[in-house]
Amino acid sequence: MGHGGNVIDELTTDHREVEELFGKIEALPSGHKDRKLYADQATIELIRHSVAEEAYLYPAVREHVANGGALADKELEDHAEAEQIMKDLEGCAADDAEFDRLIGKLMSEIREHVADEEGNLFPRLREACPADALNQLGDKVRQAKKTAPTRPHPSAPDKPPMNKLLAPGAGMVDRVRDAMSGRGKSG
Repeated sequence: MGHGGNVIDELTTDHREVEELFGKIEALPSGHKDRKLYADQATIELIRHSVAEEAYLYPAVREHVANGGALADKELEDHAEAEQIMKDLEGCAADDAEFDRLIGKLMSEIREHVADEEGNLFPRLREACPADALNQLGDKVRQAKKTAPTRPHPSAPDKPPMNKLLAPGAGMVDRVRDAMSGRGKSG
């Protein structure tokens, strides 16, 4: 969850961790109960990651990158779509036919989003933003992930200042629910 380095290194490591979980899902046969466990773990990581990006990465893109507003808006649209899929997935058991359709759609959306960020947004941000600012953003992203929600909240605000105000409270409630239900833990 917190890896160190600048914001780009931090978020790229998150991308690799989620891809590893996707690989575990794909390696299991349809209907296997552990597919739901890995899907929940991926959702937890993706939500924390998204909340941190929305609070710190996209405002920095708007500020430093040419045409950054349009770039950030497209990324926010991607997040909203993925979050709705994760919300729909939350109610599915691993042996539900809808689970396979939704997890496939989520993996496709996320892989496309990651390719776009790593191939387009990150290089442009690295070029436009001073190294010390990228390092500070890395620290802020790591802090945000510690208190971020772990469940999808599609109707929650995705832009500062409201997202920064509401995310920690939602995160606390989500972590209590996860602890009580055992969500995301193999057992």
